[in-house]
Amino acid sequence: MKKILLSILIASCSIIQAQTPCINGMAGDYPCNGYDLQVFIPCTDFGAENANDSWGWTDPDNGTEYALVGLDNGTAFLDISDPINPIYLGKLPTHTSSSLWRDVKVYNNYAFVVSEANGHGMQIFDLTRLRNVTNPPETFTEDAHYSGFGSAHNVIINEETGYAYGVGTGSFNGGPNFVNIQDPLNPIGEGGYGGSGYSHDAQVVIYDGPDTDYTGREIYIGSNESQVAIVDVTDKSNPQLISSATYSNTSYTHQGWFTEDLTYFIVGDEIDELDFGFNTRNIVFDFTDLDNPQLSFEYSGPTSATDHNGYVDGNKFYLANYKAGMRIIDISDIANGNMTETGYFDIFPSSNTAGYDGAWNVYPYFASGNILISSLKYSSPDYVPGFYLVKSSTLSVDDNFLSNFSLYPNPSTNSVKLSSTNTPISEISLYDLSGKLLLSKKYNSEININLNISNLAAGIYLLKINNKNSIKLIKN
Repeated sequence: MKKILLSILIASCSIIQAQTPCINGMAGDYPCNGYDLQVFIPCTDFGAENANDSWGWTDPDNGTEYALVGLDNGTAFLDISDPINPIYLGKLPTHTSSSLWRDVKVYNNYAFVVSEANGHGMQIFDLTRLRNVTNPPETFTEDAHYSGFGSAHNVIINEETGYAYGVGTGSFNGGPNFVNIQDPLNPIGEGGYGGSGYSHDAQVVIYDGPDTDYTGREIYIGSNESQVAIVDVTDKSNPQLISSATYSNTSYTHQGWFTEDLTYFIVGDEIDELDFGFNTRNIVFDFTDLDNPQLSFEYSGPTSATDHNGYVDGNKFYLANYKAGMRIIDISDIANGNMTETGYFDIFPSSNTAGYDGAWNVYPYFASGNILISSLKYSSPDYVPGFYLVKSSTLSVDDNFLSNFSLYPNPSTNSVKLSSTNTPISEISLYDLSGKLLLSKKYNSEININLNISNLAAGIYLLKINNKNSIKLIKN
């Protein structure tokens, strides 16, 4: 958001609404299309008045999923392995004072937290501690702290290289600070880049897109208030500006995300809806040539709500759209200038107008299919912000992927055999229909797997293969 804007189970939380399916366009009080409410917990249950950013962590040892929710006065951690009955494990208090702005990302089983609170720096928290919380909610302490910058608006992490990029700080003109976090408990500052001014948000990748001039380079894409800056940050001592991209009717270049093939970059301008009266607008750039980015087209949403953070997962763009809630947009035909809204879950039912109340962030990367939404109260005094989990009302099946596998017998009573024709099996996860993880196993590129299901209750389950798509498994 622009700086100048100014054992405890769910039973002991103040649940506003528990699991509610989307029926005839409503999930209880919430307008919806294709997405069910799993649970909502207000910020007051976390001892806070407001929420902001959010992220997720999946325990690599057992597949347990955790929600990390930024608050005005700290960061909350929840075990969501049972998404209808999440466990609030505890909170890491802010390093200094409260602030509307807090951001959290994950690398190598550690959380990295920054805030615009004065002198906050970057908190580092060992997420494996969440495995052994015996008396929740706990008040956690940070495991390490980085003081190479004070306040920061955001932190971006390239998990491939082990570098964190603190942006919106008081150094490098607000551009990225380079922090080596390969040893998470001993972060090392390695300079920064200020040649393109203040960065509000960014994405950093090891580039393997269509422009072969930059294959293997570490590329920083900064949303820099009035432009998108493309910077080669491979050599931290000598970052190089590649090019900049601009567009018309600019108010505040806020955040953006690559399509998975790194051909297109989808940008959100946070204030254009307020300044120009647009419906929700996303600007799509063609990044086929990083030296010469081109405006491809602009997407216009169905409401006038302000857009905030957006992320790509496969052919879907998940947008935190403030008062219009979470919007899901099909980008499978983006090359032909087409983006089509296919679903939504509206967490601000009273209005879809421009403004800063409602969905601040969305995290769509959990293998279970559960999607985290964190919400903000900004100027609507009666709005209750907090933590939402939602999930698609329908199963997502990639027929081309699943044609490589067979599951027999299905239905079954005691055991099933999963066989692959040409795609080795490296991992399976078994979920119930609520998204609760029941089983997670890893394999060494197996072709045939026998799975004992005798201890399962009769019903329908989802067997996710290689963390991609799910087969319906029926237990008699």
